[in-house]
Amino acid sequence: MRIKTWTPKADEIERQWWVVDAKDQTLGRVATQIATLLKGKHKPEYTTHMDMGDHVIVINAERIHVTGRRLDQKIYYRHTQYPGGLRSLTLREQLEKKPEKVMEAAVRGMLPKNSLGRQMFRKLKVYAGPDHPHQAQKPQVWEGK
Repeated sequence: MRIKTWTPKADEIERQWWVVDAKDQTLGRVATQIATLLKGKHKPEYTTHMDMGDHVIVINAERIHVTGRRLDQKIYYRHTQYPGGLRSLTLREQLEKKPEKVMEAAVRGMLPKNSLGRQMFRKLKVYAGPDHPHQAQKPQVWEGK
């Protein structure tokens, strides 16, 4: 007798919308939960080579908590594509200017580094404050572990 492996079709994948409140949560710990939701590893039909994940809305990204002296020691780099155009910001400065980018960078680093990871990352929506424009999707609140 031969046992066949079941693989879900693209139209069989059910995607939910989750709201994750990042207020007073540690950055890396909440980012791992978000990456798990985006990958779909919380589902019993998880398949590594397919995008099984759900949509995730992160609110209160400006109220994230970090441990130790990371606020002043962690540095975010970007380049303007001009000669000598390397720019750097500390985590504290980045949280003041664009707090959404901090959460996005943490989650992006935990996703696959290929086209599948980029497809998963598109389902992440991050907002600095407590409001988001996705009420029509009826998102559920993620309680976490």
